[in-house]
Formats: sequence, structure tokens, C-alpha cells
Amino acid sequence: MKKSHKKHKAKSSVKRRFVVTKTGKVLRRSPGTRHLRRKKSKKQMRRLKRKRVVPTGFAKKVKKILGIR
Repeated sequence: MKKSHKKHKAKSSVKRRFVVTKTGKVLRRSPGTRHLRRKKSKKQMRRLKRKRVVPTGFAKKVKKILGIR
């Protein structure tokens, strides 16, 4: 008899925080957009709204947790 290998579930928190693009890049949100907005300039807030690319070493870990090869 063969042993059945169970699939690992992807972490829900990681699913919500990261986006994997079609080319394989991993994107994340910028910190610092939630509170204390009054003292930040509009230019700074625009920059913070953009998604950032995760460094390759950490992106591999994120993809592994999400179950993407």
C-alpha cells in the first residue's frame, strides 16, 4: 500500500498580506498608512499606497508558505 501525502494548507495571514504576480514577483503593502496620517504629507501618503516588491530570499519563503513553486 502507498502512503498518502497530505497537502499543506496555505497560511491565511500570508494569503492576505502578499500578492504573487503573473511573472512570479511577490508584492507587499507599505507600513505606516493606518494611523497618524495628519502629520504625513500627501506625497508621502501616495508613495506609501504603492505596493513594494519583496526581496528574492524572503519571496521564496512566502511562495513556499503559499504553496507556489
